[in-house]
Amino acid sequence: MMARIGVMTSGGDAQGMNAAVRAIVRSGIHSGAEVFAIKEGWAGAIAGQDHIVQLGWSDVSGILNKGGTVIGTARSLEFMTREGQLQAVANLIANGIDRLIVIGGDGSLTGSRQLCLSWSDYVEQLLSEGRITSDQAAAHPALHIAGIVGSIDNDMVGTDMTIGTDSALHRITEAIDAISSTAESHRRTFIIEVMGRRCGYLALMSAIAGGADYTFLPESPPRDGWEERMIDVLARGRAAGRRDSIIMVAEGAADRSGQPITATTIAQVLRERAGEEARITILGHVQRGGTPSAYDRWMATACGVEAVRRVLEAEPGSEPVLVGVHRDAVHTTPLVQAVEDTHRIAGLVADAEYQAAVEARGHGFTTMIDVYRMLIEAEPSVRPTPGARRIAIMHAGALAPGMNQLARVAVRSGLDRGYTMLAVRGGVPGLIAGDVDEVTWSDVEGMANTGGAAFGTRRFVPAESDLYQMARTIEQHNIDALLVMGGFHAYATVDMMERERRRYQAFDIPIALLPASIDNNLPGWPMAVGADTALNTVVDSIDMVRMSASASKRAFVVETMGRQCGFLPLVGGIAGGAEKAYLPETGLSLAELSTDVEALVDAFESGRTFYLAVMGEEASEHYTSDVVAKLFEAEGRGLYSVRQAVIGHVQQGGTPSPFDRINATRLAYQAVVNLDGQLKTGRSDYVAASSAAPTLLAPLRTVTDAMDWDNQRPHEQWWLRLRSVFDQLSRRPGQE
Repeated sequence: MMARIGVMTSGGDAQGMNAAVRAIVRSGIHSGAEVFAIKEGWAGAIAGQDHIVQLGWSDVSGILNKGGTVIGTARSLEFMTREGQLQAVANLIANGIDRLIVIGGDGSLTGSRQLCLSWSDYVEQLLSEGRITSDQAAAHPALHIAGIVGSIDNDMVGTDMTIGTDSALHRITEAIDAISSTAESHRRTFIIEVMGRRCGYLALMSAIAGGADYTFLPESPPRDGWEERMIDVLARGRAAGRRDSIIMVAEGAADRSGQPITATTIAQVLRERAGEEARITILGHVQRGGTPSAYDRWMATACGVEAVRRVLEAEPGSEPVLVGVHRDAVHTTPLVQAVEDTHRIAGLVADAEYQAAVEARGHGFTTMIDVYRMLIEAEPSVRPTPGARRIAIMHAGALAPGMNQLARVAVRSGLDRGYTMLAVRGGVPGLIAGDVDEVTWSDVEGMANTGGAAFGTRRFVPAESDLYQMARTIEQHNIDALLVMGGFHAYATVDMMERERRRYQAFDIPIALLPASIDNNLPGWPMAVGADTALNTVVDSIDMVRMSASASKRAFVVETMGRQCGFLPLVGGIAGGAEKAYLPETGLSLAELSTDVEALVDAFESGRTFYLAVMGEEASEHYTSDVVAKLFEAEGRGLYSVRQAVIGHVQQGGTPSPFDRINATRLAYQAVVNLDGQLKTGRSDYVAASSAAPTLLAPLRTVTDAMDWDNQRPHEQWWLRLRSVFDQLSRRPGQE
């Protein structure tokens, strides 16, 4: 008998659940299994009958960009009883299902694991009561479960991110950006309450991404006297020229005696102690709504494909697993360990073990709390002491969203450590021309949520004849350390400086190099600052293209940027639901195009009304997007029309995504910490961002040795592992 997989969404909904469902259905079919949707979660498993339905390939078409869950979800009290679980087992066995993928929170996953452990007892009882046959009992001796966390709170240990978290951060930061405008106009304080009953991830990360002034987290209750400290921080910001104040509070925040700290509590403190009438915004369920972000689509898709593999390959007696991500790669953890570690955090908070609770969330969470405290608690009017050492900041290469946040955090981190901070204007040409000036705390105010690069940047790699003047600028401006942020041109420039430092003594200073590029074509770091924003632009464009074709039978060939790197077309194609992705790494051939035309024609003859191919701008010198579009149309013979869509430079513009703002914050802070350490110990190392290094920075040569300079991309690219995911979900000729 063909293997049968059940998929359900349980508990609260989260954006991206539909992407996981789509991936599970199509990957299951691709693997030769039948896939059944269990509607309304465990309530549907108990109800049975039309709540358990088989899904085909086309049944999950068009759901990738929808929020919520199309198969429904519910919280079932009946499932907590033995009789409820017994009835669920009976209905699963009646439908031949003994492999289950549950998308939900820790409560749903905990209950699912318990059912798994009790399965054999329930089977024995059902057999003794005559509710199943002996053949059915023999055919389904065990239940194999894989869990995927769907929760906007990001509250599960065992995965870096849960489905829906990134989309919720998009909703929150959009609200902060909008509220900041009106708050600045009226010199007003706003208090924004976000979800996070036991986990402060949303409050912390949105405060960093939105440039908020203060935040309250469940894992890190404020010490006694927090009221005066908060008022002091807000007053210092106003004294430095800031017109607005934003305070973030998680719904589960409390003080160290367990008293809740709500938005109303904070407003009352401001009224009584500062004489200010703050405005309150409670975002509520809007955080769960709307279109899922690009990350939540491709991450949920990759997890769904892995979950299918896990349940199909599971052996009798194997432990249920949690499928999540770690450093942008799919990662699995024993389900019981993940649930127990998650529950332990609540116990640590109850026992006043606050630092342990923070550390239990992971190293990244702990680091970001430290970064945030630095950003809000430093004196905004601080001036370096006379004779302070000088750190210069320079962008280089093409524009990438998030460059301003890199500069903002670097400037404030440097000032906090007592350095004079300098800006090199206009990238490498500015360094050659000596266009360098001092920047202060207020010069970078409001840059957290702005696109572009206020310090300027250019695609420029210096010639050998430029090196002398670059060295002269460093000497004339007494630059003691340099922080360079940019793409391929930045890496090529710093690599040249490192090779020439023996000839030019001025280059013998500490230099840190950080990745900022929409192409995501740099070694050492998985997601360059700007890549996530560009990816969301690609996916948003695909959504609009799909909508434009809703009234006709049409194929689209969408061209992305990326030069010799296929990150945007492949990951954008996964998140956008493309049938085909053409990458520079693999190129195009006439034979491949012939097969693709066959699939395209078959799709429309089988009743499809839309077909999407995504290709990188340099996927082929000869088979350009224009050529491919014309070829597709010519072979269709009027069955469908074809349009070409070149997304273009909008991928470099726009407001940086929450991920890019957070990514920039972490990188810039660690770079300044590194430069500070070097200057204090008399070192002059060149370092670059590296996810493999404990401090996130490694020797430059270690990082750049991984660069394929001819093709302007790393020798190994992590995201190419997603190619197999894409291939499982793309349609082939004759596929229903």
